[in-house]
Parts: sequence; C-alpha cells; structure tokens
Amino acid sequence: MKTEQSIYSEPFGWMHKSDNNLGETAQLIFLFGNRELLKKQEHIDWVRNIYPNGQIVGCSTSGEIFQEVVMNDNIVCTAVWFENTPIEIAREHIDSMEGSFMVGEKLAEKLDREDLIHIMILSEGLNINGSELTKGLNSKLNDRIPVTGGLAGDQADFNETVIIHNRAAEKNLVLAIGFYGQHLQVGYGSMGGWDSFGVDREVTRSSGNILYELDGHPALELYKRYLGDHAANLPASAMLFPLSLRLTDSDTSLVRTVLAVDESDGSMIFAGDIPQGEYVRLMKANSDRLIDGAHGAAEMSKTSLLNATPDLAILISCVGRKLVLKQRVEEELEIIREAIGNVASITGFYSYGEICPIKPFEPHCELHNQTMTITLFKEI
Repeated sequence: MKTEQSIYSEPFGWMHKSDNNLGETAQLIFLFGNRELLKKQEHIDWVRNIYPNGQIVGCSTSGEIFQEVVMNDNIVCTAVWFENTPIEIAREHIDSMEGSFMVGEKLAEKLDREDLIHIMILSEGLNINGSELTKGLNSKLNDRIPVTGGLAGDQADFNETVIIHNRAAEKNLVLAIGFYGQHLQVGYGSMGGWDSFGVDREVTRSSGNILYELDGHPALELYKRYLGDHAANLPASAMLFPLSLRLTDSDTSLVRTVLAVDESDGSMIFAGDIPQGEYVRLMKANSDRLIDGAHGAAEMSKTSLLNATPDLAILISCVGRKLVLKQRVEEELEIIREAIGNVASITGFYSYGEICPIKPFEPHCELHNQTMTITLFKEI
C-alpha cells in the first residue's frame, strides 16, 4: 500500500503535501472537507485529473484531519494504492430516518461475498438514524464482518451534510466501501473519555432515536435544567453534554448526542436509538480524560491490528470533542501518532457520529457519539 496527500485551501489552492507518483494507479481517494467546497465540481475534476482510475469518496466535516493537524474549511485529499486488495463501493440514498435499517441491509447485501474482510461507512449526518443503520448492516453480515466509519459533519451548524462519490457532493447519501482478499489487515478502536455524574434516569418514553420522557418527566425540560445558561444555544451546546446509555444486555455503555430538539412536545432527537426501559446518565467533559480516551482508542486499534505497523490511519472524532478541547484539540492527534508510529499517513474528520465495534476482534458494530474512532490499514 502507498498513499499521498494534497490539501486545498482558499488562499493557496491545491497543494501536494506528499508524492508517491500514484497517478493512474490509485484505486481509492478520500476527500474530507468543507461542505460548500465539496459541492464544487471543479475540485472533483482536479482530483479526477490526477487520479483518473480511482474511486473518489468523502464527506463534509466539522473539521478535517491531516497528519497531526486539525483544519477547518479546507479539503484534505488522500489517495491510496493497494497492491493486492480489491475494493468495491456501494451507495444508497436515504429518504428519511425511518429507512436507515433498510439502507444498512442493502449496502451489506451489495458488498457481501466470501472474501469480504472489512466495510467502511461514510454516511449522511443528519437525516439518518445511525443505530438503525448499524443494525441493518449487522443483520445482513451476521456479525461476521467488522464495520467502521462515521456520519458526515457540518461544523457545529447542523444545517446540511453531504457525501461525495465520484462527483460533486450531494445530500442524503450513504456510501459503503468494501475491502476484499487476504492481504489487508484492518485494526479498529473507539473510546470516549467523558465523565458521567448524577443518578441513572430511566427512559420512560421514547420512540427509536426520539426521547420524550426521563423518569416520567419531559426529557427536554430536565435536560435544559441541567444545561442552565447553555440551553439557549441548543442543539449545538448539547455536543458538550451528551448522555451515557447503559444497555441491560451488555457490560458497556454507549454515548448519545442530541441532533435536534422539539420545543412543541419537549422531545430530543438523537443520532442513535434511546430504547425505552433503558437507563441514561448525564455526562460532562474533562479535557485530559478525552485525550486519554484517544490514546485508548489507538491502543485498541493496534491490538486488533496485531501490533503491526499501519500504512494508513483514518481518524473519525466527534465534533463535541473538538468543541470541548478547543486549542488542545490537536493533542488527541499527537497522542495517537505516538501510539501508532511515524509510518502511517493520517487522515479523517470530525463527525456527527462514529461507527465501530465496541471491542477488538468482535465484528458487531455500533453507533458511537463523542468518541475518537480509529481504523488502521496494513497491506501484507
């Protein structure tokens, strides 16, 4: 495997940051960047001119990752050449959140064959129920194949997210990239680092990813009391105060982030399901713990890569972490670099949700919020 990277910025245009003369040989090109820039066909044409035979995939972001640097309102391009690893791209449009499970099923069905070893998802970030998407994937894959990826971002604006597949970016699209053969090792890990506090609160009324009541009280009313002055900036301020969801059939918890609120009925819409009868706990940020969480994700991904030295690292971190860490945000990238070594090219983005198995070597994937999720690739 070989990679090379370029960056587009408004002041300087396109600039090559590394060059392995991939050109016509590159099979897969990732573009992560500003929503409006990705909508311009001229940028896709520039990439196509350099890599005429590659599949171009990508999404809008809440911040772009290039090596150990976090950027805003640019495009980061990472081209990849695989020596012995076939890839295949599946795509599905999503009309509403209710179709999320079916979209997951269809994508898995399109890619599933005997030599499939991994799937990476790049998804619409707002008009999607990420929990149902992962359930659909798992159901068709029978928990045999690990899936990683994330939901597109839009800074902290929550207006519109877009996906790229070989042309200017569009809304309401979900991509799945299938990797095949026996020459690719894939490692993955996901971890948060948020502090939970207070008592567990029962989800007394919910429907899918819509939460209506906690402990018999309107959820939004209770949440606003918790946020205090921050409530005036909902839903963006909710990124700083997620919920921890404790699953009764698991020894782990998932983090859930608010995407929108409905003042008319006092409900809250999350990126993933909040099952009725489960328990949630309020959470708050601790910068040192978030950075420690990024290190934990790196160690987990190295474990599932059997401690091999990766060629490529794709990092998908939640926009909430970026908002909390502020000027310290690059520390989570630096600590990952220390853990995985200096060989791998690093790319990725800040997202509205992350997809990854909870534990190494267990392919069953889940939607996560507020985590750093890492996918490592090593061709052998």
